[in-house]
Amino acid sequence: MPDNAAAVPLPAGPTGLGSYTLRLTAALQPYRAGFEATDGHEPAEPPDRGWDISLPALSGERRHSLAPLAYRERQWGDGSYPPLYCPETVRVDDDLGAEVDRRLVAWAERVGLHEGRMEEFASTGYGRLAMLTHPDSDDPDHLLIAAQMNAAWWAADDYYADETDLGATPTELPPRLALVMSAMDPPPDAGEYTCPLEEAIQADPVLVSLRSARSHLSRHATPAQVMRACTTTFQMYVSWTAYAAWRYLDEQPPVWRYLAARQHDSFYTSMILIDIVGGYELPANLFYDRRFHTALMQAGTASVIVNDLYSAEKEAADALPDSNLVLLIANETGCSTREATERAVHLHNHFVKGFEQSQRELAAVPSPELKQFLRGAQGWMGGCLEWHGSSSRYQS
Repeated sequence: MPDNAAAVPLPAGPTGLGSYTLRLTAALQPYRAGFEATDGHEPAEPPDRGWDISLPALSGERRHSLAPLAYRERQWGDGSYPPLYCPETVRVDDDLGAEVDRRLVAWAERVGLHEGRMEEFASTGYGRLAMLTHPDSDDPDHLLIAAQMNAAWWAADDYYADETDLGATPTELPPRLALVMSAMDPPPDAGEYTCPLEEAIQADPVLVSLRSARSHLSRHATPAQVMRACTTTFQMYVSWTAYAAWRYLDEQPPVWRYLAARQHDSFYTSMILIDIVGGYELPANLFYDRRFHTALMQAGTASVIVNDLYSAEKEAADALPDSNLVLLIANETGCSTREATERAVHLHNHFVKGFEQSQRELAAVPSPELKQFLRGAQGWMGGCLEWHGSSSRYQS
């Protein structure tokens, strides 16, 4: 043994996989803004509840395989349409989903979201969506992050963009979305002009919910992950302004133009939470690598086509129909709704097979976090299909 061996300092903390993220998060904690007391965070449940709340990636241990999930052709809807090529659903734990929904409804009541419509909101099952799409975590507090963010995003969609009976109007959408940016990413103090901004945010339950959901997310995420969630939200909202223009002008965009917007307004936004909910971090240089970015967009677009398939009938009945892949294909080609649906299914399967190829190509990258995130995206696709088939939101 070298003479100076005793002088070599031992590590002061964890040194395994993810330990840098753990140390960085702890170091930045004193500099973070305070969290909101009503953001839905609840202390960990006792062990006898059966939920493992450990962070396997940060401790250097993993409870889940990194091997890709299997794909199969899955029936959907009434079973009369061609099947969707999709990964299996990884987990169905109704008790866990119900616990996340309980916390979500309590949070929504506190922030005033969906006042007067709580029974309808509760039956939608955003907590169940989080349970189905994030099988990396059994911690209801982590799963609540995804449930809150998705519920807040969908609320903006309902009240600002889609549902005319809830006050959605094309001309009001852009200025409302501009306030979303200030609610989620507070600008610097502007003196006397900051007070009216704060009053406007506090008066709008959608904005309050987005701010509160961001606060809860910040408890479990690094600053880079928080800003990833903010900027991806804003990216999504750019596409919403295009939809608003089409609705205002009563125009049916060509399918190619709709897809150009829709691929940036997809469940990619929801999937960016995969590592946060799973308790680890995919480094930014991998997350924003073109190959991974393309793969996640393929997965997100495939899943949002599932949403278009399930919501086509409802959206067709709105006074100002929103853009929908099935409806646009039928309008553009003059084909029946059934044929348009079959074409949308084919496009979904094209994107899933594209993701499958992208995942194979990325397998050579020596990153466990990358493999876990890609497997998480597969889990998200499988759980998304499961949820759309059971949520009251999409049942006629």
